[in-house]
Amino acid sequence: MKLETQGFITILTGLYSFQDCIHFLASVRKFHREPIVILIDRVPKILYPLLQVFGNVILQTAPSHENPVLASRQAKLALYKESLFDKTIYMDCDICLLSPIQEVFDYLDAVDLLVTEDVQPAIAKAGNLLRVKQDILSTLQSVGLPLNENSIQYNGGFIAFTKSSKNHELFQKFHKYFEIVVANQNVLLLKDQGAFAAAIESVKPKMKTLSPVYNYLDKWKDVYAIDQPIKVMHCTYPYRPQYAKNVTRSLFTRIVDRTAKIFLPNQINNPWRLK
Repeated sequence: MKLETQGFITILTGLYSFQDCIHFLASVRKFHREPIVILIDRVPKILYPLLQVFGNVILQTAPSHENPVLASRQAKLALYKESLFDKTIYMDCDICLLSPIQEVFDYLDAVDLLVTEDVQPAIAKAGNLLRVKQDILSTLQSVGLPLNENSIQYNGGFIAFTKSSKNHELFQKFHKYFEIVVANQNVLLLKDQGAFAAAIESVKPKMKTLSPVYNYLDKWKDVYAIDQPIKVMHCTYPYRPQYAKNVTRSLFTRIVDRTAKIFLPNQINNPWRLK
């Protein structure tokens, strides 16, 4: 299959994020016409037309698992393989675009990979990766992740990449190190940032770290020091600021929101978030 030049990709595994995904699609379509791939699992096919109403939306089967959180992590490992594009922007489906981001595609002319730092970028302080209270870096190293005191935790909610040999290798390593995370659930939480940081440390792709305005978590706004307009709002369940809602507000999304309260499971009550 011939690759298209550029496009977006997201992940929807289970109904907990369905409402978020509708708003994600609405926000991308407000500013962009490129194709949007959704890696999808455990969503009834009767709901597919609600996703495809936005036009040029391509549904591809995601790795299946009864745990939708683990399935979403596994789908993230498959982003490189499943992308149909020379240049891909991946965003979590709880993200809302607040403006066009064409320049991100342009940046990929010069680098293989674009990322944003997590709100706690230092791996040595990334207590969010551990189930236990013990030294973070030595614990991550002890299970086999090739990290050091200078390693950075990147937020996996926004990743832009090209089709290249370096990125092929990067996602292979990402898969390898995530298997280590899964195998050590007694000490590690089921998150992908540690494995992604380890893959970057190992492969060292040609990359650029973008400003937080491309992956702004409003819930943690006190952490940031920015002087530019926010372009990419990462809403983080269940918190969606009103100005993000305003971007995607339409008759269709209002109907979806109203019926979601009746028919869709509430993200706050997602039991898989606790596992």
